[in-house]
Amino acid sequence: MRKELLAEGLGALLLATAVIGSGIMAERLAGGNQAIALLANTGATVAALATLIATLGPVSGAHFNPVVSMVASFRGDLAPTHAIGYVAIQVAGCCAGAMLANAMFELPLVHVSNHARTGIAQWLSEAVATAGLVLVVVTSPTVRDAAWRVAAWIGAAYWFTASTSFANPAITIGRSLSDTFAGIRPADAPAFIGAQLVGGLVGWLIARSFVPRAARSP
Repeated sequence: MRKELLAEGLGALLLATAVIGSGIMAERLAGGNQAIALLANTGATVAALATLIATLGPVSGAHFNPVVSMVASFRGDLAPTHAIGYVAIQVAGCCAGAMLANAMFELPLVHVSNHARTGIAQWLSEAVATAGLVLVVVTSPTVRDAAWRVAAWIGAAYWFTASTSFANPAITIGRSLSDTFAGIRPADAPAFIGAQLVGGLVGWLIARSFVPRAARSP
């Protein structure tokens, strides 16, 4: 598992760095135009996510997301003990990525966010975004397909959800450590994570009806 955990940790770190760092840069350059800032943040996230999945997918599966690892465990693709290791390294990687992004823009390493993100619309958005993500992951036949499908889904969900589609408990925790464009208040993170877990379960149940039993094996 050493190489797999290294790949998951590195991927989570770089993904969080891309999400948060591009948000900081976008906000600084957009001159107060939130639409332009979100567009720039979306483009960087999509590009980084697709590249990381294509690069690290053959090593670890490129989950970078506790919900994806949880579903992989449910499907029998990942042993429960390995899934626990994946989740731990994903959270650690996303927190390290947030600190790296803060450092690159001369902010405190841990810059606790004050960005309020709460309410039923936000939680519903996270459930929908995560359910769709799981459906895309489970129905992608290869890593190459997953790279563009997952990136495209997340990029679209940045715009059609009220929450801008975190869809990932690990990156939710990481984003709470940066008081910037992509941040979230620590007090708001637990509800986001709960909605993501519910959405992940719903996505898995939907995917089970689409994917033949033979295709569910590792």
